[in-house]
Amino acid sequence: MTTNASHGPDAAPQDHHHGLVFGPGSPLGALVRTCERIARSDATVLLTGETGTGKEVFARAIHASSPRASRPLVPVNCGAIPEALLESELFGHVRGAFTGAMASRRGRVAAAEGGTLFLDEVGELPLALQVKLLRVLQERTYEPVGSTEAVPADFRLVAATNRDLSAEVTAGRFRRDLYYRLLVCPLEIPPLRARKGDALRLFQHFWAARGERRPIEPAVAEALTAYDWPGNVRELENLVERLSVCAEGSVIRAADLPIALRCRRANDATRALAVPGAPAPEAAAVPAVPAAVTLPAPAPEPVPSGDAPGTAAEDAPLTAGAPAALGEGIDPALLRALTTEDAPPPAEPSFAAGRPVDLPGLLRRLEDAYITAALARTGGNKKAAADLLGLQRTTLVEKLRRRSREAGGTAPLAHAAQA
Repeated sequence: MTTNASHGPDAAPQDHHHGLVFGPGSPLGALVRTCERIARSDATVLLTGETGTGKEVFARAIHASSPRASRPLVPVNCGAIPEALLESELFGHVRGAFTGAMASRRGRVAAAEGGTLFLDEVGELPLALQVKLLRVLQERTYEPVGSTEAVPADFRLVAATNRDLSAEVTAGRFRRDLYYRLLVCPLEIPPLRARKGDALRLFQHFWAARGERRPIEPAVAEALTAYDWPGNVRELENLVERLSVCAEGSVIRAADLPIALRCRRANDATRALAVPGAPAPEAAAVPAVPAAVTLPAPAPEPVPSGDAPGTAAEDAPLTAGAPAALGEGIDPALLRALTTEDAPPPAEPSFAAGRPVDLPGLLRRLEDAYITAALARTGGNKKAAADLLGLQRTTLVEKLRRRSREAGGTAPLAHAAQA
């Protein structure tokens, strides 16, 4: 069964708050309620969290819920503007303040008058500008570059950083007095791996925003939920764009996913592989996926008559007893390592003097072990094994054929290719 990413009948209800998407039980629920209380004041807000968690989305949500919502929110990325230009960019300059200043120019602080100034990556501010920002926050006035006249400033400050500012203070790279001036209402945005239940809902949100109506197969939903998302929401949004542009089919399949997501899915799937001679590993805890997108166990396909090379015969299950033959020659310790997530390798890598490592051969044996285990689990059904491995069926068949040619038809995988 497939689930429509934007209109799935079993999709859980989503909460939307100025672009924030989360589900029941998400830690964002309590965070959003705190934001709503903070927004009603003029208090300075410091948003912390990893890159890509959506700190600017929170800044915009706070501004949109504040009494200043009718005035502009002005974002400034402190890490993207050259240091020599940053002061002028923030505070503006008067004519003749420096070479090339042919006319006076308003800065971002002036543009945020009556509204909200959002300083993203505030930890990147050079120390000299930290002093000037502190003065603006204390006195609510500033001087444009080249001017001695104080200009009043009326804005609400929201700052964001992915750095540990307390550590930056200890290291002498951030002023202690400015740090505590910013630390009025601190909000830490959790990474996506700490709220994996939101990953599928975010996918649905971004997918629908692109006008996509193609459904996703169950294995895709499982992969989205199991993945750790080191790039956080930004990585997920980029994945949505990639799938929308690059995926050709009418259904989004696991094979369309990047290798990182497919590898995680393979690690989860191999826990269930039944390999002769290898004990079943304990299943690691994986976040629950809605029952509507649970991948059913693959069923053996009937053997068609009149097989021709390169046709449906490639999907036929192997003969009885073949799975046991496929397991021959594979180290049980290696198989246990492959089928247990986060398990250590069978042996510590070593580089003996005068004996270079055969890395291509090692990787090939690793691949063979995965293919062997998948074929054993599916009774030799190549299509089901390919799905389990996150491959296209034709890719798996080609790998088996190549092994057959290289091994001269003697290796276990060679027998599988000919079956």
